[in-house]
Amino acid sequence: MNLATEVRPGANRYAVGQNILQDLPQYLEPFGKVAVVTGTISYQIFSDYYKKELEYPVFRYNGSASREDAQRIADEIGEADVILAIGGGRVLDTGKMVAEVMNIDAIMVPTLISNCAPFTPIVAVYHPDRTFREMGYMKKAPYLTLVDYDFLLATPKDYFVAGIGDTVAKWYEIKGITEQLPADEKTAYIRLGIASAKVILDILLEDSIQGIKDLENKQITPAFGRVADAIVGLAGETGGFAAAYGRSAGAHAVHDGLSYLESTHDQLHGNKVAYGILVQLAHTNEIDEIKKLQEFYQATGLPTKLSQLNVTATDADSLKPCTDHAACAEETFNMIDADITAEQVYQAIQVVESL
Repeated sequence: MNLATEVRPGANRYAVGQNILQDLPQYLEPFGKVAVVTGTISYQIFSDYYKKELEYPVFRYNGSASREDAQRIADEIGEADVILAIGGGRVLDTGKMVAEVMNIDAIMVPTLISNCAPFTPIVAVYHPDRTFREMGYMKKAPYLTLVDYDFLLATPKDYFVAGIGDTVAKWYEIKGITEQLPADEKTAYIRLGIASAKVILDILLEDSIQGIKDLENKQITPAFGRVADAIVGLAGETGGFAAAYGRSAGAHAVHDGLSYLESTHDQLHGNKVAYGILVQLAHTNEIDEIKKLQEFYQATGLPTKLSQLNVTATDADSLKPCTDHAACAEETFNMIDADITAEQVYQAIQVVESL
């Protein structure tokens, strides 16, 4: 059995709309004992909006999204019927890991529009020191994902923009992987994954600028809704349908490598992935596509240079922890180029920096 190769589109239920968090008690009715997994800031944001006290024990994660912290929380909870995870990507991934340890369901309440963590059965697992460890494949997808547009209007703009960057990668990574596949190897589900990634890209290129304005103006519009659902829900469908062919490639490998540079630890996941797209495209010599994306990045606020990710030293020695990891056998740049080397990743970065 290999969970990484199975078709797993996403959450059992995806509930989306305005003010639907007010129905939370009804969504929790099937479960006896509820345990809340959250973060200090996330829970405060939720409480300010929800305005009612949750009558469940609350357990706070330590910020790492590590297996060790998930085990600690599971031990503290002891027994429960469902995990109610409230927060951003790392909180929700922690909630999924806690539910996995306890073999119970998980309900996801995102406090940010920034990634597909609320929807997908996959988690980004980190070491306790916040360096990237691995992608984790949970046996169960979330039981329910609750996306309340009114609540999510509180998403900080930089997180929303980072979510756009992370989601744009869906197209470039699946395209980079599958364009090398013979037609007969592109199964029905791989083709569906490719099609969904293209729909996502089209939505983001068309609606992101308006969606950002709507967020700033605290206004729910069709454009805002499409961008929100593309980031939170549709992004998970690409890998859910196409499995390993629709998840991570060069862009995420660069992100993972950047996590080995301490100066990037405070940088948002989606911003590092967005930069990784440019590096992947530089490696495959798609310079015109980089220039097209640079215009979109500048219009939305995504990074086009390492300095925008708090990386000021760009010589080979300084970037070695990043390039070594991005090109290692356990990473996903080899989905684009089976013979990728750290030197080639470094040279691709230099191309991006020179444009």
